[in-house]
Formats: sequence, C-alpha cells, structure tokens
Amino acid sequence: MSYTVGQVSGFAGVTVRTLHHYDRAGLLSPGGRSPGGYRLYDDADLARLQQILFYRELGFTLDEIAEILADPRTNALDQLKGRRRALREQIGKLERLVEVAERAMEVQRTGVALSPQERFEVFGEITFDLSYATEAELKWQGSPGYREAMESAAAHSKEDWARLMGEAARWREELLAAFDAGEPPGGGGWARELAEAHRRHISRWFTPCPPEMHLRIADDFAEDPRAFALVVPPSQQRPGLAAYLRAAVRANAASADPQRRREPRPESHPGPEGETNALAVPEDVRTEGTG
Repeated sequence: MSYTVGQVSGFAGVTVRTLHHYDRAGLLSPGGRSPGGYRLYDDADLARLQQILFYRELGFTLDEIAEILADPRTNALDQLKGRRRALREQIGKLERLVEVAERAMEVQRTGVALSPQERFEVFGEITFDLSYATEAELKWQGSPGYREAMESAAAHSKEDWARLMGEAARWREELLAAFDAGEPPGGGGWARELAEAHRRHISRWFTPCPPEMHLRIADDFAEDPRAFALVVPPSQQRPGLAAYLRAAVRANAASADPQRRREPRPESHPGPEGETNALAVPEDVRTEGTG
C-alpha cells in the first residue's frame, strides 16, 4: 500500500517539510511516485521512518542515524551504548540543576541561607515544609512584618541560627514540661509566661511581634501541623499541645498592657550562649500577677 507525503505527515506526526528534508539528505527517499510525480511511501519506508524518529528522539544527528541505518547490526548497539552514557551524564547535570533550583526556591521561601549539611547540624528534627513556606509567602507577602522576618532570616549566619535554635529548644522543653504537668494555659501562670517568651523571641530574631500578630501565628500553629512542626517536631508533640499553646498566647495577648504593645525591637541579637538567658521568661513577666 502506498501513502502520500501528506498522509505520512499526518499519522507520523512530522511536517511535510521534514519529510522533504529527509529525502534530500538521502535518509528516507521513497521509491514510489504518483502519476503526477508526487512521492509515495510504502510500508518499508514507514518502518524506516519509525527508526529515524526513534533515533532522533534519543538525540542522534541525521549523520549518525544514516550511519546506523547503513549497517544496523554493526553500528546500532555501539551507538545506543554511547547515547546511553551521554544521556546519563545529561540526566546527572539536570538533576544537579534541579537541586540548585530547589535550593534557591527554599532559600527564597524560608529565608534560611544555609547548606543542607549546615541545616541538618543546626535544625536537627525541625524541618521546613516547602509547600507551607510557599503558602505563607502567598498569604503574607504583602505584610511588612513578613518581609522583614524573611530579610532577617536570610541575614542570619550559621552561628545566629545555632543560638536561635538553642533558645527555641530550651523554650520547647519548658513548654512540654508545663503541658505535661497540667499547668493551665490561661491566667498569669507558667504557660502564659512561656507564650510571652515566645513572642519576644520572634521580636528579637525576626520582626517586631505585637500581640495581635502573635495571635495569628498561634492560630496557624493550631490549624496547620506544618506550621507547628517548625516549633515542636512531630516526635515531641502531644495531642492538644498546639491548641494549648494558642490558648496561652490568647491569655498573654489579653493581659498585654500598652507598654508591651509598643515594645521596641532590640537593636541587636543577644550575645553568644552564656551571655543571655536565651528564651527564658523575662523577669518583669515572671513577677506579674504573682501577688
């Protein structure tokens, strides 16, 4: 059975111009002609075209394909092995580029400019869910506080992050201890003091965090496990802990006085470990409401 160039173009998914080019290159020259002088392809021509398209898909040049088709038994295997090596090298390069792109996205969306090894050393179990970071970026990108927090995070050195995470770990231990001891989240007790310590931690390391902002952050903790995992890794979480922290933040916000609402951001971070009491509850907070 014979097929016109237009028919072959249609069911092979190539242009008529491409088929003409293959003919001029001596790669696929149909032997048949119509009474009007038009090319006619038979089944053998279609089988050869299928081979050409297969090798083109693998990235072979037309000269390489012509060499293979001239003696398939001699050339095809060696050529395919060579192409496989080249493709694997290309895949390796592309995978490295994907890693670079993902790394750039992660830095952009989390603000943490550390290498993967440094991140492991500093953050341990605390991980950043990129989907959450992306949603947070879309949700808060118009907020000056979000922009400032991201800029601050990006400016932190490895040593800054180590100190920051050390503070957070000690605060987390106290939070778990208060929760496990059945300390009520409201009133003027231990849990509220821990909520205030967390608010000041954010202000010190990222952006001024008035009680209203702290409430929104606590709502995220209670409503999105990905957010809460940034402060308490899943292995240390307890059922109801996120809601407990939110209740403590609400109690702390309700008790906030005007002076605290105008609390300025410190001009610099606290000194290295040992020069500050990290996330320890401020003395002025501990003494409030104690009678």
